[in-house]
Amino acid sequence: MKKAVYYMLISAVCFTVMNLLIKYLSHFGGGQLVLFRAFGSLLFTMSFLLWHKIPMLGNQKKLLLYRGLAGVTSMGLFFASVQYLPIGSAVSLRYLSPVFATILAVFFLRERVKLIQWFFFLMAFVGVLLIKGFDPNINSFGLLLVLSSAIFSGMVYVLINKIGAKDHPVVIVNYFMWVSVVVGGFLSVFDWITPVGVEWLYLFSLGVFGYFGQLFMTKAFQSQVTNKIVSLKYIEVVFTMIAGSFWFADVYPFLSIIGVLLVIIGLVLNVFYKR
Repeated sequence: MKKAVYYMLISAVCFTVMNLLIKYLSHFGGGQLVLFRAFGSLLFTMSFLLWHKIPMLGNQKKLLLYRGLAGVTSMGLFFASVQYLPIGSAVSLRYLSPVFATILAVFFLRERVKLIQWFFFLMAFVGVLLIKGFDPNINSFGLLLVLSSAIFSGMVYVLINKIGAKDHPVVIVNYFMWVSVVVGGFLSVFDWITPVGVEWLYLFSLGVFGYFGQLFMTKAFQSQVTNKIVSLKYIEVVFTMIAGSFWFADVYPFLSIIGVLLVIIGLVLNVFYKR
């Protein structure tokens, strides 16, 4: 149990650092951020697959490609949204993806949603309204971008569910990274900004922190106490809001903070109910 908590906290720190770097580097185009985020992680996924001699093309190429396209769209929209939103608000709103995943699963996977789960989702959306209504820093276009990111992230959950255990998890991530490199590279051609000095290090660090954040979160979930530590996943929001307040002087009105808490509580209650 203690080791799983440590893994989840390390994961939250890694993702928090990545979020702060994204905000700091937001003057670069979304395509360029996607490119560097993917390239840094690709070094690890390719090395893993080559070392373990796992076929890279996978068994369900069409689904893997769709997962990659949905993932890169979600990531690009999120990166674009941080130009308009406080980083803590953007991260908390993107965490609505499980709500959209559940709604999409009703139509595509024929899953059933209990009435109490809809209540939890309503609680999360009331939180969104509080964030939007009481935080003057919430830009409507930025809100649209991050909610669209959450919807595509929900699609990712559904596609991974469809892929199931027929493909290795690292193969799935590797497809995502390759699609992101191709899409990010193509978009960067039209909006390239040459990094200066330490910006090169920051850009390549996006993929490194993203990879290790995912790695330690996976290690935590592989333990036998998933239902006890899953709520720690959302501590990334708290870490990001606190760090954003110091680094970027982000200010969060009291009712906006209540809105963030409602989003997190609604999502955590849904997770515990499902388990």
